[in-house]
Amino acid sequence: MQQHQTETIAVSQHAGYTVALAHSEDEVREAQRLRYKVFVEELGAHIRSGTPNHDVDRFDPFCDHLVVRENDANRIVGTYRILSPDASRRAGGYYSEGEFYLPRLQNLRSRMVEVGRSCTHPSYRSGAVITLLWAGLAEYMVTRNYEYLIGCASIGMADGGHNAANLFTHIGPANMGPAEYRVFPRHRLPFERLVTQQPALIPPLIKGYLRIGAWVCGEPAWDPYFNTADLLLLLPMSRMNPRYMRHFIRSVERDAA
Repeated sequence: MQQHQTETIAVSQHAGYTVALAHSEDEVREAQRLRYKVFVEELGAHIRSGTPNHDVDRFDPFCDHLVVRENDANRIVGTYRILSPDASRRAGGYYSEGEFYLPRLQNLRSRMVEVGRSCTHPSYRSGAVITLLWAGLAEYMVTRNYEYLIGCASIGMADGGHNAANLFTHIGPANMGPAEYRVFPRHRLPFERLVTQQPALIPPLIKGYLRIGAWVCGEPAWDPYFNTADLLLLLPMSRMNPRYMRHFIRSVERDAA
């Protein structure tokens, strides 16, 4: 039985949607079914889960699960899972440590939140859902005074990894993390052999992270279960693009009023 976290965020509603932390086992299960639909049925991931038709791993019991619900249909259409510093200690580490060595982030751990398993139902990808997820995530970080956000951002490998290689080689110096925050992949993607002359297609989630000020902290890792190339992203909240920060903080303040 999962023991979901008891912390809450202010419930936010916008244009027929509601964002909040999952408050029951049933909501967590619904989020896991959405993840299964997206990652397995749509994207072809080969996950190891003991629950049929659910994407479940050992970190889920320790995470807060941020969910967006479409009010008319009364179903979860977007989700993000959040692993706080205290929860990561109880879990024995961060999920991303299965893909990267993180010794240079050691001093950040007490202030560092990990996010992952972000997905949106294929019928609800207009932008409103991910905006609400990010607003909820911003409130989570700001109200708890966490200073750093990390997460694995994935690039599909259906093309053999060429787009992932092109994307990584075109990341500019402003988007690369400083040497003191570099991480090292456990299963390195040999991107040098995969580079082509084609323009890189940047997944919307990665594009969004880079726009708000996140750093790419090193070379991509290969995830064989999801068949993706993963980049470890680090966002110091102090670096967050002020325009986006104002947008999210206004959302938080409006919903708390």
